[in-house]
Amino acid sequence: MASSLLRRGVSLARTAAASPSTAARLVAARPHASEAEAQKVEPKARPTTDVKTFQIYRWNPDNPSKPQLQDFQIDLKECGPMVLDALIKIKNEMDPSLTFRRSCREGICGSCAMNIDGCNGLACLTKIPESSAGPTMITPLPHMSIEPWLKRKSPPENPGKEILQSKKDRAKLDGMYECILCACCSTSCPSYWWNPESYLGPAALLHANR
Repeated sequence: MASSLLRRGVSLARTAAASPSTAARLVAARPHASEAEAQKVEPKARPTTDVKTFQIYRWNPDNPSKPQLQDFQIDLKECGPMVLDALIKIKNEMDPSLTFRRSCREGICGSCAMNIDGCNGLACLTKIPESSAGPTMITPLPHMSIEPWLKRKSPPENPGKEILQSKKDRAKLDGMYECILCACCSTSCPSYWWNPESYLGPAALLHANR
């Protein structure tokens, strides 16, 4: 009986030696698995900069017949997310002669209306496209004079006197006061381009009604 058990044990040992275990077969099938698990794979280093090119319309009053596009490169990692942030950075750090209008930075005043990549909009509400999208072109609103004027043609009837408004008159503005008179709509209208003297545009009509 003992000799039988001994022979059986020897037979099992020889079989195990001849047949590799499941773990051994896995290692043989994946020769690099143990090495990859033993070593930590370091992630690829992210780029430290993200450069974006802005092509900005420039006009020199000393040479008005030759406007041009000037390129500026901004690292988006060191700039705010909006187009106005990039313009402010360019003016403060690269070219102080760059001139544009701005005020509230919250889409309320309409001062920073301009044409961005072919579409009229507010620079403070327009996000900077990714650098992979190519250069961003910024130009003034189309078909309007670059030199603005806000001078009255006639003096006020009662200078220095505040114009009072009743609650009833104020209620008439509901539905119209949301317009911030940025002129993006008017400068997008072909009728305004072709006949500015005859068709004043939606912004002017709304302002007159107000």
